[in-house]
Amino acid sequence: MGMRKQSFIHGTFILTVSSFFTKGLGFLNGVLLARFLGAEGVGLLMIAHPLLPLFITLTELGLPVAISKLVSEAEVKQDEARVKRILKVSLSITGTLSIILTLVALFGSKWIASVFLADQRAYYAMVAITPIIPIIAMSAVLKGYFRGKQNMNPLAFSDIIENLAQIIVIIGVVNVLLPYGIAYAAAGAMAASVIGEGFGLLYLFAVFKWSNRGKIKTSPPPTSSISPKGDSTLRDLLRIGLPMTGSGFIHSIYHAFLPLLITKSLVLFGVGVEMATKQFGLLAGYALPMLFLPSFFTQSLSTALIPAISEASVTNNSKLMHSRMDMAMRSALIVGLPCTIILYIWAVPLTTLIYHSAEAGELLRLITPLFFLYYFGAPLQAILLGLGKASTVMWNHILTNIFEVIAIFVLGSNIGIEGVAMGFGLGLLLLTLLNFLSVAGTIGFYFDFRIVFKVGAGGIVMTICGMTAHGILERMDLGQIIELSGALFVSLITYAATLQVTHAWERAPKPPTITPVS
Repeated sequence: MGMRKQSFIHGTFILTVSSFFTKGLGFLNGVLLARFLGAEGVGLLMIAHPLLPLFITLTELGLPVAISKLVSEAEVKQDEARVKRILKVSLSITGTLSIILTLVALFGSKWIASVFLADQRAYYAMVAITPIIPIIAMSAVLKGYFRGKQNMNPLAFSDIIENLAQIIVIIGVVNVLLPYGIAYAAAGAMAASVIGEGFGLLYLFAVFKWSNRGKIKTSPPPTSSISPKGDSTLRDLLRIGLPMTGSGFIHSIYHAFLPLLITKSLVLFGVGVEMATKQFGLLAGYALPMLFLPSFFTQSLSTALIPAISEASVTNNSKLMHSRMDMAMRSALIVGLPCTIILYIWAVPLTTLIYHSAEAGELLRLITPLFFLYYFGAPLQAILLGLGKASTVMWNHILTNIFEVIAIFVLGSNIGIEGVAMGFGLGLLLLTLLNFLSVAGTIGFYFDFRIVFKVGAGGIVMTICGMTAHGILERMDLGQIIELSGALFVSLITYAATLQVTHAWERAPKPPTITPVS
């Protein structure tokens, strides 16, 4: 028995619903850590895995994206044998590399800590998170396989399982270790992440075995040597995967040095190391998670877009590609604008209520306007990957990372943590612009700009009504939770009503044939 293929819209819906719960659980996880460890402890967590993204990138070799695209193409041609070869080659590569790199990370932990950790108290947390490398790598391969099959259910449930397991372990372990010091408590939080990922991998493997139980018995025995088709499979995987690895490599190096870069720039600005760690925790552990919380829909859309665009590309269906691109951009606008307005207007009340930190709210408000572009940047990148433009994505990321390093260091050392936040925002602006130009130059760009005025009207109405409601509730002195919840409820209701009146939910007319921008 095989897996039932889901439509693009159905798959997006499944991922959106699951991402809503996953983001909520992840946010709850972050709140618990903030309450248990404080800004300083959260800062240690952010500092603790400087080379982990790099090792995971080298282990995966960009294969999850390649698997998703190639499996989707093989499904169109009903080539089940190729699907099996793709999975076998991918698991062999990632399994071998993950074991090697995990051992390197463990045995070289002392040297890594001495070179890369801005605060040496993060050493135990760094060691505790290292075993997650092979777990994430193997999970990523299986997730790429399910994406290619356009069956998003396993991805949805595995993410929920990971977060639930992590929260349960954190509540138990961190409280036990906290009396021994913040460094050991942070290590316990990292260990909880490993355990959560492990449960998610077990679920994915169980679903894979169950869904292929009828095929495994009838599959031909593996050959002892690599056939020309096997060579082709490996070559096709690496053709897409290696540019993604290059992009991930640069991005990982960037993130490995990021804590050190930020803390050094803040020290140059005139703050001490402990205060720099705390401010980094406010930005990376408080403000950024708030920004990424409402982006679950865009991420779900991006995940479903890669195989959907790839499928349309294989059949040379230009109208279908542009229809899906238009849906992605419309959805990003409809979801992104109200989230941006809410996070900007009520930044300080939100962080004060959730984290007991008004200071984090000021950073959140500063970066929110530019973060609006993220809602468009992620789907644009997914479209490029679906079109097989992995090398373009790589160069866009490289240019953005170089720009961000300069912006963060210059602004951070002259303005402080606010300058660091501005550097992040300017990087998002550049990346979105580069992805847009790349898509427009490849297949052209179609968008019904009438939706901008309709959604913009909704944003104006929700802002006026929401602020008015908040002011009324404040004068009634009902408490911060009721005042903020009431204002947000009125804002979202009036926004949805305005979209309904302006017919913004209606689909755009079918796009014409588009000529790529030269």
